[in-house]
Amino acid sequence: MSTQIELNITSETLEDIDRVWFIIVWDDPINLMSYVTFVFQKLFGYTKSHAEQLMLQVHNEGKSVVYDGPYDKVEYYVKALHEYGLWATMEKS
Repeated sequence: MSTQIELNITSETLEDIDRVWFIIVWDDPINLMSYVTFVFQKLFGYTKSHAEQLMLQVHNEGKSVVYDGPYDKVEYYVKALHEYGLWATMEKS
């Protein structure tokens, strides 16, 4: 007896998976700027100057794109940012 599994994957689904995704970190009134810089350094491995630049963009402009990559990696980082107490979302390119 053979079992056949039918996958319902559309070209739109494949496009979504293949697209680059962005992580957006939003400004909040809770976290200190030094803490946000620390999180960017620890999580993404950014240099202190790069992490500070992104943090200042979040602080001054209300948000910053802090990372881009494949869906699964972006989803992982967004969850990690939430665990650090930062407000982060992901968006398709």
